[in-house]
Amino acid sequence: MKVLLIPDKFKGSLTAKEVVEALSRGVRRFNPKTTFYKVSASDGGDGFLDAIEHYISVERVEVATIDPLGRPLRSSYLMNKKNNTAYIELANASGLELLAHAELNIMEASTLGTGIQIVDALNKGAKNIVVGLGGSATNDGGIGIAHALGFRFLDTKGNVLEPKGKNLIHIAQIASPDGSLWDNIAFTAVNDVTNPLSGPEGASYIYGPQKGANKEQVQALDEGLRNLAERAKETFGRDYAHIPGTGAAGGAAFGLKSFLNAAFVSGIDFIFQLAELPEIFKNNRIDYIITGEGKIDAQTLQGKLIKGVMELGRKYQVPVIAVCGKLEVDTQEMKQHGLLEVLEIGKDASSVQYSMDNAAELIENAIYNYFENLRR
Repeated sequence: MKVLLIPDKFKGSLTAKEVVEALSRGVRRFNPKTTFYKVSASDGGDGFLDAIEHYISVERVEVATIDPLGRPLRSSYLMNKKNNTAYIELANASGLELLAHAELNIMEASTLGTGIQIVDALNKGAKNIVVGLGGSATNDGGIGIAHALGFRFLDTKGNVLEPKGKNLIHIAQIASPDGSLWDNIAFTAVNDVTNPLSGPEGASYIYGPQKGANKEQVQALDEGLRNLAERAKETFGRDYAHIPGTGAAGGAAFGLKSFLNAAFVSGIDFIFQLAELPEIFKNNRIDYIITGEGKIDAQTLQGKLIKGVMELGRKYQVPVIAVCGKLEVDTQEMKQHGLLEVLEIGKDASSVQYSMDNAAELIENAIYNYFENLRR
């Protein structure tokens, strides 16, 4: 039996690598002769740099920057000096992971720290900037990044606004940096969602609440992003607000597209190419693909890793099994989207905490029992 393993992390419990190990143990208990193909996966969000390091030779560069609330921070990005490409994970300087729950302040949060990382990479000779989006604590439409690269956002009196979510609504004019500083730089946004910039399915309404936004703040931020889009249209003559994916990372994808003409690449496709999956399928008959993440919910079908794995299974006509800690959508709905089976490890556990503390064992047993039941 040949099995391809492509799980995401179980957030707060196991890394993607640890999930792979647990799945391997479970399948091997059923069939010791199983051949495994293992993918270190990321959809562009948390773990993006780790996935890249797994596949290509890069150097990790330390840089002094700031966190989403402007506090000093030491962070890092990756540099491939052979092709002058820098890989930057937005979450490393602008991520939820950097803030305690009590510190969440979406109106004050900014992607400026990520912009500082980008400038550092450019100063070190990078000609290609690849930004992994996802896991952000921000909803600033990418104006923090743009500010670091020389753009200025002005109010009606010509005053420079701080690049924060609360100031989006006050932008009356966008001042571009002198000259064509970025004409010879290629920017790529590795994008994990398909949401537009604004509206009911946009950045503020869909992701704002998990970043601490209340209803009034969600509405204010959505209006602010609409205003940003109008000012960007006036300034650059381009309207990207409705393009799928511009809502990623609190609209940072929109900023990268509008201000820096970034190309959009699916996070899943990006990693699949790094992992040379087409070659694996070309040279092997894969019997099963096994994926998973800590929670499968409505966002799973918005472009997250599992959706990409389901599409991969359909493309190569290989059945896909998903393992999760918690399932918040109907099993039949997931099957209609291409899953053969969904295994919820927390379904029969005594508590959520028990599931998280014992996730590796529960994953191993779940996949072993699944295959054992098929044999009976």
